[in-house]
Amino acid sequence: MESANQDINLNSPNKGLLADAMTDVPVDSAARGAAPEGLTLAEEEELRAELAKVEEEIGTLRQVLAAKERHCGELKRKLGLTPLDGLKQNLSKSWHDVQVSNAYVKTSEKLGEWNDKVTQSDLYLSASSTLEDWNEKLTQSEAYKKTQETLSQAGQKTSAALSNVGSVISRKLGDMRNSATFKSFEDRVGTIKSRVVGSRENSTDGLHSPSGAGDKPPQDNAPF
Repeated sequence: MESANQDINLNSPNKGLLADAMTDVPVDSAARGAAPEGLTLAEEEELRAELAKVEEEIGTLRQVLAAKERHCGELKRKLGLTPLDGLKQNLSKSWHDVQVSNAYVKTSEKLGEWNDKVTQSDLYLSASSTLEDWNEKLTQSEAYKKTQETLSQAGQKTSAALSNVGSVISRKLGDMRNSATFKSFEDRVGTIKSRVVGSRENSTDGLHSPSGAGDKPPQDNAPF
């Protein structure tokens, strides 16, 4: 208990005693414990050796894979390939793999067979012929024909009404322009326009002529 509670000093000359004491403990026996049922000690040792070898190979493969991924990233960077291009390529490859997979091919074949069976079944053919009969009976019925005639007449009446409205508006505008009130209004507008134009011309002439130039003769400068 005293040795367990002692502080470990790395600079102490007795620092190797703890390591020596730990090496005396058999690691395999402590970690391994009892052998699994149905295995002898020799078989267990063989399996453990194989496990250690496989784990070592996995570590080596991970290192190789990491180096390959770094090299692949450098090549993509030099080629100017973006992660989006890689995603598109991966999606295209995945979809191609799905299309050529056995499950997809089998599913497509099954769907085709089901479609053929459904379309060739008596129930499907009977339903199709029934729908065709209903359609033919509906289009040939008196109610359908009357509805079509009513809609056609309504469309013709609407077009005629719109045409009549346009002609009435045009005629009303022509009558209004020919009326005495409209002509009187045009005459008044023309008179006002002529007066405004005449007043502007008179004011312009007054501005160009010198003020009082012909009224007073020039005065002679008499000598003193």
